[in-house]
Amino acid sequence: MSEAPEHQLTTPESVAADPEAIEILRMWWSKNEPVMSIKPAFNDPTQFGRMLAYAARHMAHGYAVRHGQNEKQAYDRILTGISEVVKADNVKTVAEPSAKGSVQ
Repeated sequence: MSEAPEHQLTTPESVAADPEAIEILRMWWSKNEPVMSIKPAFNDPTQFGRMLAYAARHMAHGYAVRHGQNEKQAYDRILTGISEVVKADNVKTVAEPSAKGSVQ
């Protein structure tokens, strides 16, 4: 997997400097579907929902900055996508075995 340098994600300095920071999720779009590696690190799943809400807000801002889209409209479109998946009855979790033999 190689990306142009301007598209590579980096660890924010504030996170790198925090010895208690925890990586929760990595996501890719591969072969026309989402692929992810997750760590259910919160005791209360509600906190993960909050994280996803923050991610949606930040992504809308990213669409405004990088693509010149209206931030509110981008956010509404993101929520539309979330709603479509939440309502779908054909979304399944497929776990791949990791190199160590455990499921990710």
